[in-house]
Amino acid sequence: MESILTTSLDSDLFLPDPEPSEVTYTIISVDDHVVEPPHLFKEYMQPNLRDFGPQLIETDRGHQVWEFEGATYSQVGMNAVAGRKPETVKLEPFRFDQMRPGCYDIDARVKDMDLGGIWAMLNFPSQVTGFCGTVFAKATNRDAGIDAVKAWNDWLFTEWYSKYPDRVIPGGITYLGDSGEAVREIRRNAERGFVSVTLPEMPHHIGFPNLWDKDFWDPIISACADTETVISLHVGSSGVTPFTPGAPALQIGATLFGQLSLGACTHWLWSEYPLRFPDLKIAMSEGGIGWVAMLIDRLDNIIDRSGYGLGWDERPSDILRRNFWFCTLDDPSTIDTRDIIGVENICVETDYPHGDGTWPNTQKVIRDAWGHIPSTELRMMCSENAAKLYRHPLPDVVLPPIDNDFLNS
Repeated sequence: MESILTTSLDSDLFLPDPEPSEVTYTIISVDDHVVEPPHLFKEYMQPNLRDFGPQLIETDRGHQVWEFEGATYSQVGMNAVAGRKPETVKLEPFRFDQMRPGCYDIDARVKDMDLGGIWAMLNFPSQVTGFCGTVFAKATNRDAGIDAVKAWNDWLFTEWYSKYPDRVIPGGITYLGDSGEAVREIRRNAERGFVSVTLPEMPHHIGFPNLWDKDFWDPIISACADTETVISLHVGSSGVTPFTPGAPALQIGATLFGQLSLGACTHWLWSEYPLRFPDLKIAMSEGGIGWVAMLIDRLDNIIDRSGYGLGWDERPSDILRRNFWFCTLDDPSTIDTRDIIGVENICVETDYPHGDGTWPNTQKVIRDAWGHIPSTELRMMCSENAAKLYRHPLPDVVLPPIDNDFLNS
């Protein structure tokens, strides 16, 4: 498979490499993705379990897909399109040589980060893993499922994070088929520097215990709180909005990302885990921020007017601001609700290499949408909030420069 990783880009499929972006802001992106490379499971799973783990196969149509326990998982067009010519982007299986190497190779990723003016990234898994390891949690061969989770984490730690610790925020997955195993993997990762674990937004939607099953979730949430591991809830990790037969699924699903995050955030808030664990940190990934001010308004309404939300000693909206963080590509129409949300609760994402990602134009996107915002707030939302949340180092010089006139006003 080595040749897959060294093939040059096809000029019929890819745009030329962009010129390096003019860097106006230090950007830490809290939502991006990796594509699992061909060697991951062969190299990082235990030798006696490798034949039971995911296998990369060639189909009779010349596609490269993952096969695991009788099911196949492909990289579809919108999942790995960074750098592609727009007219070549289709919803179809991909070969590795039809993806930009930055999708699966860390050296190429860092070069792309430099081209796009991105200081650091937090990366989520892709198709064969599921956004939070759900594929492996449901494996018939329990040992293979557990080992595949460990292999993914070991690969990310060894090849991505350890090689570029200032540029990669180490976020992992855990085995959700058993809460004891989940806790062990969260703690194993935390001991070597992982700062986040991705869990399903609405676990009961995809066959896992719901958040009110305390026997299952209490040990997991407690482990996250004890180790300062941020719970990252990626949009779509529990499926998408049900579609009316005949409706355009892609368009409707992409439009309702914010609704998915709103529902998930509400469930996690009222699960009382943020109330019971004041230091718990929960990050809503890829859902935008347009719905957050509306949620805060509603939470205040059901306390102050209807009384539906009474019962806690603390206001739910205060707990939301204390325990939750939100990320955005730009939200140009709703970024001005940031004072309601809390400027300290907002982070940036680039969503590399997905179809709605801003790479390589992230710097310009932020300049165009947020150019009116004071520099101290820009620094917080573009990098400082994420650095604090994920305990990640900032560069020696953080941009934009602090506006002294603003500080003295």
